[in-house]
Amino acid sequence: MADWEEYYRNEENEADQEEGEESAGEYKSSGRDSLVFLVDASKEMFVKGEDGEPSNFDMTMQCVRSVYTSKIISSDKDLVALVFYGTKQSKNPRNSFKHVYVFHDLDSPGARRVQEIDSLRGEKGAKLAAETMGSGETSLGDALWCCSNLYSDIKLRLSHKRLMIFTCKDDPHDGDSNRDRQARTKAGDLKETGVVIDLMHLTKPGGFDVSLFFCDIVSPPEDEGDLGLQLEPCGKLEDLQKRVRAKEMKKRALSRLSFSLGEGMNLAVGVYVLARTATKPPAVRLYRESNEPVRTKTRLFHTQNGSLLLPSDTKRAQVYGNKQIVMEKDEVDEIKKFDDPGLVLIGFKPMDRLKIHHHIRPALFIYPEEDQVTGSSCVFTALLQRCSERNVFALCKYTARRNTPPRFLALVPQREVVDNSQVQAAPPGFHAIFLPYADDIRTLDIQKCPTASDEQVNKMKEIVHKLRFKYRSEAFENPALQQHYRNLEALALDMLAPEAIEDFTMPKLKMIDERLGPLVQEVKDLVYPADYNPESKPAVKRKPAEVGGGVDKKPKVEISEEELRSHVQKGTLGKLTVPVLKDACKLFGVRTTGTKKQELIDALITQLST
Repeated sequence: MADWEEYYRNEENEADQEEGEESAGEYKSSGRDSLVFLVDASKEMFVKGEDGEPSNFDMTMQCVRSVYTSKIISSDKDLVALVFYGTKQSKNPRNSFKHVYVFHDLDSPGARRVQEIDSLRGEKGAKLAAETMGSGETSLGDALWCCSNLYSDIKLRLSHKRLMIFTCKDDPHDGDSNRDRQARTKAGDLKETGVVIDLMHLTKPGGFDVSLFFCDIVSPPEDEGDLGLQLEPCGKLEDLQKRVRAKEMKKRALSRLSFSLGEGMNLAVGVYVLARTATKPPAVRLYRESNEPVRTKTRLFHTQNGSLLLPSDTKRAQVYGNKQIVMEKDEVDEIKKFDDPGLVLIGFKPMDRLKIHHHIRPALFIYPEEDQVTGSSCVFTALLQRCSERNVFALCKYTARRNTPPRFLALVPQREVVDNSQVQAAPPGFHAIFLPYADDIRTLDIQKCPTASDEQVNKMKEIVHKLRFKYRSEAFENPALQQHYRNLEALALDMLAPEAIEDFTMPKLKMIDERLGPLVQEVKDLVYPADYNPESKPAVKRKPAEVGGGVDKKPKVEISEEELRSHVQKGTLGKLTVPVLKDACKLFGVRTTGTKKQELIDALITQLST
């Protein structure tokens, strides 16, 4: 029988592990994500921009490379493909389509593919692409058909299929209505099979008019937060990468729960994690001979006869009142159950009642799930608007899973925010702030400390005002994590040295000195004494020498010769410290070449036992 406390700790660890797996559980059970980059290879794509800016083709390749590398780190099981259309040469399965060049089939990204993408970047890359593929006639219908074959050739189960078109031509067929009709028909077939088509249009002289052709090609918005087709083309690499990042990842809920607003009034909501701490991936144990991953299995055996124990053979026990209480696993699970999983509305509180110290762990995000319960989005939106207008938060009871204790949440409303490019910067919904219990807040016994004068406080306010800046968390990357991935990248791509990183967490001392000027010295004059020097080392206090000569340099021993011989006879020399043993060896003329404790003891025993 297992100890109750040990079992409870194991159950908590299993629950945490299940929570981590739950966020990716839907992904594992429903299949893999797939993404196809369909890139226009016409001559217009290779024209450089003004002031030496990279061409549209080069921008696209940099964007594709960034997606490849991010997939390797975050989700290496996803499938990615790269297809060029409008090429002079043809390369596709069975060579069924002219002017379509499949550069990468649908497969998991890897170091070799990243190196091949690098060969297409820059001026040399554009030249290589022109020599390898060239520029020919454009038939978007054939290209879409070829992409459809790539999906159908995959035997794995795909959960999310997305196709991104990169082009700077708003009329790819130059008014050929026959080819336009074929492309629209094939795009409709793809959308019926679950493929989401997005347009990443790039700048062109005269502007890009999406209404000419591509408005009938792209897929409609997937949800309320998806703005669908963007009217403004991408002219910079940052804008293009931002749009691709917003589209490439499928939004997955940590869990889907029932949100009870009262008796008979239930909504369906999804719980999402908007931000998570980035950590290094765990080490994978490999078998020495085959280099295959090693799987560990845990088995319980009887301590007396060594027989294998099944889960039904084990019981849980807790000592209470000098008695051992034995319980079955089902009984333990029933004790740990407080309520069914879900959210229950308790009431509303003004926003000023929510304090900063109430934030005890990362928040979650609540968003409606219309597919689960019809009408959830309408009621959820109404609740969000009223909470935002009245500046209140909703207090709820949250039960994440069946065997977890409930927590109180403060649902803080957030309206939708879009940037200048009409890309969603913040989704509409509720931030779920975990509130502490009463015994989570401690009363601190603050002792009296020296207080600063008003003049010192005012001078420090000037310094704080000079050093203020607009902080953005996305502007600071973890240098240790970035260096780790750069090292892995250099190892995988056979680089001579990893790419250097810039540590943005280091203070800019030169800029700080320029901003502060004489304020630093003024604060020092107000706070520290006149002879204060923080960089100087404290003076070593020396004892005065005895009158009549220098100090005798004999080692000081805290043990006499009689005590030392007594320790030798009793065999208790091991109780003495190493410095005492060293000084004893020097004082009594015991020679030793070692510095380890056992060597000193052996030398003393040899010398003093005679």
